[in-house]
Amino acid sequence: MAICTVYTTQSLNTISTPTTTKTNLGFNQKQVFFFTKKSSLSTRRNSYFSCSAGDSKTIVIGLAADSGCGKSTFMRRLTSVFGGAAEPPRGGNPDSNTLISDTTTVICLDDYHSLDRTGRKEKGVTALDPRANDFDLMYEQVKALKNGIAVEKPIYNHVSGLLDPPELIQPPKILVIEGLHPMYDSRVRDLLDFSIYLDISNEVKFAWKIQRDMAERGHSLESIKASIEARKPDFDAYIDPQKQYADAVIEVLPTTLIPDDNEGKVLRVRLIMKEGVKYFSPVYLFDEGSTISWIPCGRKLTCSYPGIKFNYGPDSYFDNEVSVLEMDGQFDRLDELIYVESHLSNISTKFYGEVTQQMLKHADFPGSNNGTGLFQTMVGLKIRDLYEQILASKVGALEASKA
Repeated sequence: MAICTVYTTQSLNTISTPTTTKTNLGFNQKQVFFFTKKSSLSTRRNSYFSCSAGDSKTIVIGLAADSGCGKSTFMRRLTSVFGGAAEPPRGGNPDSNTLISDTTTVICLDDYHSLDRTGRKEKGVTALDPRANDFDLMYEQVKALKNGIAVEKPIYNHVSGLLDPPELIQPPKILVIEGLHPMYDSRVRDLLDFSIYLDISNEVKFAWKIQRDMAERGHSLESIKASIEARKPDFDAYIDPQKQYADAVIEVLPTTLIPDDNEGKVLRVRLIMKEGVKYFSPVYLFDEGSTISWIPCGRKLTCSYPGIKFNYGPDSYFDNEVSVLEMDGQFDRLDELIYVESHLSNISTKFYGEVTQQMLKHADFPGSNNGTGLFQTMVGLKIRDLYEQILASKVGALEASKA
């Protein structure tokens, strides 16, 4: 039985183009898209009509973090797990924020800003403030893509600070929405099949900002401090609380292996995994549910000062039962990581050494010598496993309905 949906939003000077595609389950799907010839922040919405078989296989992943906290690197690691390079839409706007690979489509939620850079300045709000974002449109379009319906998504131009003409986004196998607010609106949050929060402590965030903005951009220490302080109230009010909803949190903290360290080069990273999430089983070290402290440095793992220490055990996080895997320190040789990998279970690899292979493949990515890269890679593998389980369950349900 076909399901027809009409999405009606504000638009100007529309033209319609009918297309026929074939769904992943083999059903014919007809769609009619209405494209705007003009776009502005006040008349940004579009209208589209779609009929489909109603059995979409699009999985939606949410990734939340503050600016400059490693979302882009995580996306590159995740895309690599599924294979194929993630690139902007071919033939489209070169300033598009969207990345598309064979399996995944990554949407930057900055595209749903309702106020441009000038508008935010006039109203005295930051991009972190919900008043600067269109959550109604975000919800409508994420829901449409999850249901197998293509959308015309706005493009927020980070260079000009304006809204560019929209781009057509087809429903992918895996849709990743990344940005400041993927778990802020309860309607959008309910659409997520899995959610991740990158939680960078204030100390590490400040150290990273100094390293990047002073060394690479010539900013003064005073201007960096002022920038951080200006964003902090909105971050604390609107962004940070989202981590309570995440299925997995990657928390980055200063090391405890070096007393009074303030450089932020050696990190303590915690992978906080919520228990009881469907299709997701937390990674564990040695013995599931036990409390473990492990220093692997020695004959099988080269460790220079200050060494490496792992911890694992059960805990609670925002009243949720969780398992926590922690790594403090950094690797000297990534090829030796397979020794650590062999002591971890539930890592959802397809062959022995796959985590190590992925880490070596992207040795030049930020965080590849510490827990940020290791845990991002493992979460990527868990998402692949989650996708395959959901896919298998839907195929099984379809076959059962035909029997």
